[in-house]
Amino acid sequence: MSECGCFSATTMLRICVVLIICLHMCCASSDCTSHDNPVSQDEAEKATKLKLGSIALLLVAGGVGVSLPLIGKKIPALQPENDIFFMVKAFAAGVILCTGFVHILPDAFQRLSSPCLQDTKAGKFPFAGFVAMLSAMGTLMIDTFATGYYKRQHFNSGSKQVNVVVDEEEHAGHVHVHTHASHGHTHGSTELIRKRIVSQVLEIGIVVHSVIIGISLGASQSIDTIKPLMAALSFHQFFEGLGLGGCISLAEMKSKSTVIMATFFSVTAPLGIGIGLGISSGFGYRRESKEAIMVEGMLNAASAGILIYMSLVDLLAPDFMNPRLQSNLWLHLAAYLSLVLGSASMSLLAIWA
Repeated sequence: MSECGCFSATTMLRICVVLIICLHMCCASSDCTSHDNPVSQDEAEKATKLKLGSIALLLVAGGVGVSLPLIGKKIPALQPENDIFFMVKAFAAGVILCTGFVHILPDAFQRLSSPCLQDTKAGKFPFAGFVAMLSAMGTLMIDTFATGYYKRQHFNSGSKQVNVVVDEEEHAGHVHVHTHASHGHTHGSTELIRKRIVSQVLEIGIVVHSVIIGISLGASQSIDTIKPLMAALSFHQFFEGLGLGGCISLAEMKSKSTVIMATFFSVTAPLGIGIGLGISSGFGYRRESKEAIMVEGMLNAASAGILIYMSLVDLLAPDFMNPRLQSNLWLHLAAYLSLVLGSASMSLLAIWA
């Protein structure tokens, strides 16, 4: 069980390192435009103050969003045995599904179909859809292989327990009871492991996107662009945190692992803003360079593939095929309404960001 917590922390650190390396490749690279629009010193200072304010704003928004479902576990009405729990999960899944389809995937298509890339291989092949497909397939492989690995481990340990019972007890009925109990324990453990894998893979997809949108805000020099982005991205981080926090709460991790995952999500967008601030002011970063366009487009496409797969296969399908939901028409309709509300709330933000 503790292996999942270690996997989470080390994986998140590796993601940050890879993102920084990729973005470093975009520094001092060929720009598609001859020069950037000139910005006055006064405007640059105001833009910097807004960016610093947005770091605090996004940190709070993300922290509150991801914390609400974790605190909600203490509220009786939000316990898994209550009907409202299905509605909250459906709302969170709708947010994540919309993030993949409406926010991230269109950005990937827009970046990778840029006129700057017309004379490159990226401009002659639909890489956005291709990378999203590969990302979804890769997520499927991680999901199934990791679950199968832990399942085999638990079944092997369960069979050893049964063998011990057979050696010590000769009564056939007694052996049967222990075998059934061992199987039930194994099934429950496997489901819990799978929920932990789902929450960690889901965070990978969200974190990649959060860093990219943070860098976009940090690298911008236009006050007219930064102001609406601050408000839109605050809601964006809040709703994404709400969806991720719901998955983390279901994983029933140790407190340390839960805090690490929640904190990591909360700081990624502010970290992206800080990186954008630094590389735009002193490291020759050009967001419209061919390399930057390709890196951002590929990362967005991969992130979209992960989120779309996870929301449909691991979050929505198990709940909407649940016998408890299907046997209750009103609960079924309420869950669909929550799904629509979650996706609609996130879709509305696409007008501004």
